[in-house]
Amino acid sequence: MFKLAFGIEYDGSLYYGWESQIEGYSIKEKLEYAISKIANHKICIFCAGRTDSGVHAYNQVIHFKTFSYRKKISWMIGVNSFLPKDISVIWVKNVLQDFHARYSAVSRSYRYIIYNNFVRSSILRNRVNNIFFNLDVCKMNKASKFLLGEHDFSSFRAARCQSYSSWRNILKIKVYKKNNFFIIIDITANSFLYKMVRNIVGCLIEIGRKKKSILWLLNVLNLKNRIFAGPTALANGLYLSSVNYPKRFEIFQNNCNFI
Repeated sequence: MFKLAFGIEYDGSLYYGWESQIEGYSIKEKLEYAISKIANHKICIFCAGRTDSGVHAYNQVIHFKTFSYRKKISWMIGVNSFLPKDISVIWVKNVLQDFHARYSAVSRSYRYIIYNNFVRSSILRNRVNNIFFNLDVCKMNKASKFLLGEHDFSSFRAARCQSYSSWRNILKIKVYKKNNFFIIIDITANSFLYKMVRNIVGCLIEIGRKKKSILWLLNVLNLKNRIFAGPTALANGLYLSSVNYPKRFEIFQNNCNFI
């Protein structure tokens, strides 16, 4: 029995998230079908983080067990030949038997991309959130620092969140501008609540538009109630950018991204 980990890249625009009750519209379903074809037996995969409808990934990590031996290049080329063009295997690795894509992860990183321009982009329409109002990046970045550390993030969890605890630890957060029109929000945490990143971004956009003060975000955090936070940001600007594991698993990822 072999245990393999795959790095997966996908454009989530056409899918109802990692898992879906609607046949043919989940990323997991497409991958299990393609991997099973190459393995010659039914495969069940586990992922590092279940992304929502419309959310993308640079470096999703999955693992599965198989009785079939294949060279790494054969896995990559073979599985990709059965996948739609918006999902790709980008690396393959044999892993230890105690490795788990989700439970072995020590942190996850997400990137949110805002196209801050009064002219909409046709090419990037499913890849970024186009905000037409001018955003104050400096204020957004200052406000974001209130979220660093371990807190009760109840104000940023969606109604259907099934997590037992709302306590999470944000290790890094940064808001910055790139190439004139792009505003990047990078967030790393031990794990995330359902729609937590999008709800945080929604609040930061309110601050960037100067509708709310910098201290408002701290107040929202302390109130521990979703009704006091801003609107949920659109899914199309969100990417699972990387997953961090203990060094003994030797999984090192390149942050390959288009911006």
